[in-house]
Amino acid sequence: MENDLAPTGMVHALLLDGQGGASDYPWENISRWTPDDGCLWLHFNFEDAQTLRWIREESGLNDIACNGLLIEETRPRAISRGDNLLIALRGVNLNPGSEPDDMISIRIWTDGTRIISTGRRPLLSTEDVRDRLNEGNGPRDTVSLLVEWTDRIVWRMSDTVDNFEDEVARLEDAVLSGKLEGLRHEIASLRRQAITIRRYLAPQREALNRIYSEQISWIAELNRLRLREVADRQIRHLEDIDAVRERAAMAQEELLSRVSEQMNARSYVLTLVAAIFLPLGFFTGLLGINVGGMPGMENNQAFWVVVAICVGVTVALAVLFRLKRWL
Repeated sequence: MENDLAPTGMVHALLLDGQGGASDYPWENISRWTPDDGCLWLHFNFEDAQTLRWIREESGLNDIACNGLLIEETRPRAISRGDNLLIALRGVNLNPGSEPDDMISIRIWTDGTRIISTGRRPLLSTEDVRDRLNEGNGPRDTVSLLVEWTDRIVWRMSDTVDNFEDEVARLEDAVLSGKLEGLRHEIASLRRQAITIRRYLAPQREALNRIYSEQISWIAELNRLRLREVADRQIRHLEDIDAVRERAAMAQEELLSRVSEQMNARSYVLTLVAAIFLPLGFFTGLLGINVGGMPGMENNQAFWVVVAICVGVTVALAVLFRLKRWL
């Protein structure tokens, strides 16, 4: 790969103008860029071979930073070394046809003057920040870009969390109203999604807390407060997800309880029917044996006598069950 040719995995190279806007930065000037030129934001698809080569050989980053940007699977985390900050975060997958629990990872390295970020799939939070820069209303420097980016990642989770809460409320109402058809699968699916998202939100909460608590010179106090607000919002999302999990578990328990009640009621009815017809079956079976001396064989009214006896026994058993409050 020639130095003046951008890696095929490059998504964008933007130079912030310090006024809320940004412009595309020519790749052939990357090697000559200095902090005096302004904040440089390079974003790549880390699965591209040329991107991998450039980050490892030409970016000037150490092995820890390179591995953090290129690792295949990563949990949310934040580590610092001096004024260098390496962050791995997860955003909700809002791409068409995707499941929200299939979260998208984003990896960010910055030293306060430039940002190098990598990902595998498009993340709407990244596009939000880039759109605002194109409109001239975006961040003005590196720390503002970092704050707004993390804020967008957390903000984009709000609709998904709200949808989870609406869905669990609908399922609870369906269970209480007795509309049980198909609810078992829906509740299990909701619990699975909530558990998967929580798997990443818990360490992401710690990562965001770590960012604003680190003693990094280029993060001013006001930006630390903004980062803390983002971390607090992440905590609220995590608490809401925990509440959804608990409510879904309770709905599932109520569903199983109601199904069990229905089965018990049906078994009870069958037991009563069997109890009523057991003596009748014995009586008719006794009369059906083919041996001599059976009474009524020559009597034309014997059949109706047997029917009357059976009806009488049935009525007597029904009255007995009623008195014992079994019916």
